[in-house]
Amino acid sequence: MAATGAPVTLDSCRNMALRNNKALRIADEAITGAGYDRKAARAAYLPGIDFTGGYMYNQHKISLLGEDAHLPTMTFDPLTQQYVYNVMLDQNMKPVINPETGLPVFTDVAVIPKEAMEFDTRNVFAGAFTLTQPIFMGGQIKALNEITKYAEELARTVRNSAAQDVIFAVDGAYWQVISLREKKRLAESFVSLVDSLYSNVQSLQKEGMATKSDVLTVAVSLNEANVALTKVDNGLSLSRMALAQLCGLPVNTPMELQDEGLGRDSRIAPAVDVKMEDVYARRQDLTALRHGISLFEQKEKLALSTMLPKVALVGAWSFSNPNVINGFDKRFGGGFSVGATLTVPLWHWGGNYNQLKSARSATLRQRMLLEDAEEKVQLQVSQARYSYDEAYKTYNMTLRNLEKADENLRQAQLAFREGVMTADDVLAAQTAWRAAHSEKIDAEIGIHLTTVYLSKVLGTLAY
Repeated sequence: MAATGAPVTLDSCRNMALRNNKALRIADEAITGAGYDRKAARAAYLPGIDFTGGYMYNQHKISLLGEDAHLPTMTFDPLTQQYVYNVMLDQNMKPVINPETGLPVFTDVAVIPKEAMEFDTRNVFAGAFTLTQPIFMGGQIKALNEITKYAEELARTVRNSAAQDVIFAVDGAYWQVISLREKKRLAESFVSLVDSLYSNVQSLQKEGMATKSDVLTVAVSLNEANVALTKVDNGLSLSRMALAQLCGLPVNTPMELQDEGLGRDSRIAPAVDVKMEDVYARRQDLTALRHGISLFEQKEKLALSTMLPKVALVGAWSFSNPNVINGFDKRFGGGFSVGATLTVPLWHWGGNYNQLKSARSATLRQRMLLEDAEEKVQLQVSQARYSYDEAYKTYNMTLRNLEKADENLRQAQLAFREGVMTADDVLAAQTAWRAAHSEKIDAEIGIHLTTVYLSKVLGTLAY
């Protein structure tokens, strides 16, 4: 828009600044990240499915026997209807005892070779699919979800507050350009006035009605007026650059603003209805503090959850190679298992309780910050209203001064032409005329700036 030479409105400058401001783009990314955190916290309500796998190489095989095992055998005795050990009997039909072991000497044994109880576990593969469903986590999951919700709202509030700051800065730069443009026109008009006086004084000198000193005095004033015009022109160029930079445009972008002419229809400040409760509700910085209180309250619940029992349902399908489901098998095998876990905090030397007290202290500090901020906002509103009313009163006063300055200049020019006033008197009238017009420009710009500041303080500044 600016490149084509079309006039740029204040709303266009605001929109460009909001689109191109890097701080706002960073704030937008913070909102996006907070949204992902909220989704991640919500997922904690759902069961988690994991896979764990592993491999281990062992140097040795596992052998359950150190040597061949000899197991006694039994024979069924029809007389007693019981099984009895096959032992060697002496002549008295008593078991012969081995003096070394203290055990009977068995006549028949079953041999289990050592090799039969060896298992190849040198290469072991194992894995498991597990499902964990939280049942009761002491309120931890709910607190985390609330924390992420308030964190997202806090990020959005911080972004809105930053947007208002950007708009306020753009408005200030915009009206600064308008002010300097008007002052440039005023400076050009003043140069024209002094130059006209300089020509008249030169003509009077030729006719012997003015002195060389009069000509030099007016010449010095003309030079000063040109210097002032140069300064205003340079200031206007720098102000345009500052506005372009705020709008996210190259600083050398030519920008013609729409609000060139100043002039107000009303000389009375419009009434401002202020209800502090509504102001507190609209102010983004106070909203951020309230979100902070809610966030800290949830952190209290999170700290409390570490002191409460936790219950979860656990299911798994595990497998291994080798497996021992049906004997020792060098193949993959596995099965399902279902259970529940219960964790009850018993004693942590006051660590959890102190964390809870710390969270409560943080919440109290946040509440105190909100109270302090509300008191400061109330003072800001009062100051902004006084400045707003004062700006209109100042503007009305400058209008009256401007009328007097115009009439004074007209009378001085008329008296000078009739020869009853000197060039110094006309220069004084011209200086007063320029000062009155400059004050009028400042007063009108002040109305615009105090209006937008009042809107910002009241929380009604659109963003």
